[in-house]
Amino acid sequence: MAYPQLPLSVASPQAAGNPSARPEALRGNLRPRLNSFVGREPELAALHDDLAHLRLVTLTGPGGSGKTRLAEHAAAAHPEPGWLVELARLDHPAAVPGAVLSALGLRENTLVARETPAPTAAADTTTRLVEHCAHRSLLLVLDNCEHVVEAAAELAEHLLTHCPGVRVLATSREPLGIPGETVRPVEPLPPDPAHRLFADRGAAARAGFTVDEDPAAAAEICARLDGLPLAIELAAARLRLLTPRQIADRLDDRFRLLTSGARTVLPRQQTLRAVVDWSWELLDEAERTVLRRLSVFAGGCDLAAAEAVCGDGTGPDVADTLGSLVDKSLVLAEPYEDHGMRYRMLETIHEYAAERAAAHPDDARATARRHIAHFLAFAERAEPLIRSAAQLPWIRLVETELDNLRAALHTTTVDEGDAETAQRLAFALGWFWWLRNYRGEGAEWTTRILALTPVPPPEGTPAYWRYMRLQVFDMFLLAESNSAERFRTPEYRDLAVRVKETFRHGSPETTLFPGILWPAVSFLTGDVLEFHTDLDRSVENCRRHAGAWELGVVLMLRTHVAIDITGGLPTVDSDLAELHAIAQRVGDRWTRAQVASATGEIALSRGRYAEARTEFEECLRLAREVGAHVEAPFAIARIAEVAYSAGDLDDAERLLAEADEEADQHGGVYDVSAYARLLAALLALQRGDAERARAECELARVQTERITVPAQLTAGLDTVDAVLTAREQGPEAALALIGPALGAAVEGRCAERVLAGIAEAAARFLADADRPAEAVRVLAAATAWRAGLPRSVPEATVVDGLPERTRALLGPDRWAPEEAAGALLTPAEVVTALTGG
Repeated sequence: MAYPQLPLSVASPQAAGNPSARPEALRGNLRPRLNSFVGREPELAALHDDLAHLRLVTLTGPGGSGKTRLAEHAAAAHPEPGWLVELARLDHPAAVPGAVLSALGLRENTLVARETPAPTAAADTTTRLVEHCAHRSLLLVLDNCEHVVEAAAELAEHLLTHCPGVRVLATSREPLGIPGETVRPVEPLPPDPAHRLFADRGAAARAGFTVDEDPAAAAEICARLDGLPLAIELAAARLRLLTPRQIADRLDDRFRLLTSGARTVLPRQQTLRAVVDWSWELLDEAERTVLRRLSVFAGGCDLAAAEAVCGDGTGPDVADTLGSLVDKSLVLAEPYEDHGMRYRMLETIHEYAAERAAAHPDDARATARRHIAHFLAFAERAEPLIRSAAQLPWIRLVETELDNLRAALHTTTVDEGDAETAQRLAFALGWFWWLRNYRGEGAEWTTRILALTPVPPPEGTPAYWRYMRLQVFDMFLLAESNSAERFRTPEYRDLAVRVKETFRHGSPETTLFPGILWPAVSFLTGDVLEFHTDLDRSVENCRRHAGAWELGVVLMLRTHVAIDITGGLPTVDSDLAELHAIAQRVGDRWTRAQVASATGEIALSRGRYAEARTEFEECLRLAREVGAHVEAPFAIARIAEVAYSAGDLDDAERLLAEADEEADQHGGVYDVSAYARLLAALLALQRGDAERARAECELARVQTERITVPAQLTAGLDTVDAVLTAREQGPEAALALIGPALGAAVEGRCAERVLAGIAEAAARFLADADRPAEAVRVLAAATAWRAGLPRSVPEATVVDGLPERTRALLGPDRWAPEEAAGALLTPAEVVTALTGG
């Protein structure tokens, strides 16, 4: 119901007819404290509007949120007399009516905190209040109602019902819960107002202080103190002794740090601990139990998680108790998309509840185990779904629960030492880590989990399979941010041999992610003789034992490898056709993006640039849609390569800048950065900017120090080095570099397109060195390796005019036999010819 605001003519005809006969308006007792209001201006304006139209408004929020000050300022500016009724010192609910009477100046002796009036006295006081207020217009501010909330609610309802000119503005940790109440939560201060408050109080504490002294530390203080005004003021008071950075660094022990409140305020407002202790003491045992147990959550939880973790089958009803904690402003409830409400505590409350939980170690341990069990079940349910067409909401859910999943991993590995549960969590999260570029974090977890099993379990047991799958994954996660040298050790080579012996024979266990990556351990350790055979064997194992997604992963690996190796391009079409069918069937956007990327690479290799661009753009769209933060900048760089190959240098440069920006945004994408720097160097060469080309090449090599470098990337960088050397030192110096570069590319089994590009640069150097016959042979060999596929526009500029030039020097009769002989040369033979070896 809404309480009627009756006109005075209804309540008092005499007063309505004769204004001079109306009771004298009392001035009120509200005087806002000097310099006590910073950062609440928008809320104050909204509250002014509320008080103009509403009769009962309750400001709710956690301790220290500034409810009292907001109420004081709003009431002092209200046109009707405002009276502040301080209820904080009362110890008995029956004293509430007398406190209001005293605030109105109707008793000479105010109630003391421990006064306990008889029920009849309280009733008489209420009657007297009604008699006094029935014909007056005034605003009552009932401040700090939480510990006497039922009595405050009863009195407010009685006055509003019988006194039409009365408005009530209440402050409380929880609503009064009576009809007609409008609840206005007083949220913690947003960053800008919080910073202003810290600056204001800091300047008062230490002359000359400004947040410019250390803005990062000031921002950290405000954020970690949840924007609570009282906590911020207590922190600012510490500036007499500490710098902002010292305060920020000590906030893990905030209850000991923040103890310098003003002596004139209530004792419970003089320290941060006292503020939270006050709220704790007002809770019943069920509320305390649930609040303690909620501290196990990191980043909040939904209702199902709260019930699973905070309930033990014998304790309180978690949903009802959680609702009570929300009402008391100790837990915040916030809608989350279509998944209901999420519940969280401010960091200050969370730390306090964790302290209380630590005092009950057996209960805390049991709660932590329920937390692990709940989030293990959640992760294992989510894992197949984030590889499906339904992945987007599930990826968001895993992101939302990521802090809880980390907490479960930490408890499992550090506190419990439970290897099996930790492994299950890693496998459930493994694809998410890979997809969303948490690979460095994933490597830290896999390394830590492997340390729980210092001795391999017996071969063939489930524990052994989990251990070996985790070994494979650990290597691949580490490879994302480590050079190849890390894996070229006897220990890793022995591990690679053991992995291959374990996975080669084929079984359902060999086709589970991340174990399906096992053939590529040879690539990491440099022992690649059996790599392609093992990759074929893995594909067949997946055909027999795996699902479509797992088969798609190994087929994709084989396709990407085939595109980049000698003799591989003609073999990819059947695998690509199968991949298109799998992508449609599975619906996973990552799979579809990878298929588009492979299709684009094949089209690029065959000189079909418009098709390649369309496919890479589709890859980019899908990668962004699924949040594959590594794939997106790589796709942009591939589009840049298409533009470069088609001769559109301006578009290529624009796209490279976009790729750089996206890679920088997500960090750790070293392979993309190295590849983009190579493209930038090639662009600079085309523009004739040797200095920039050299700088970009050197940057690329710096990036390659942190990754396992693909042979084709090394080949490209070596070729740029040779071209720059030719310009700086002449063709003979360049030939000394280009021969070994081609040799390394041949040894690395680079694709014919890559080999041809290096050989064509060599042919140009030979011609410039007045060795036309050799130039003809090497150019003919390179042309033959291309097998009719066209050169890109930049590649065409390398050999532009070269046949005519060498024909003029040799004459047609000699030129033709040299060309015919060259067309028969293998890459290895050209290397021998160039190096003399």
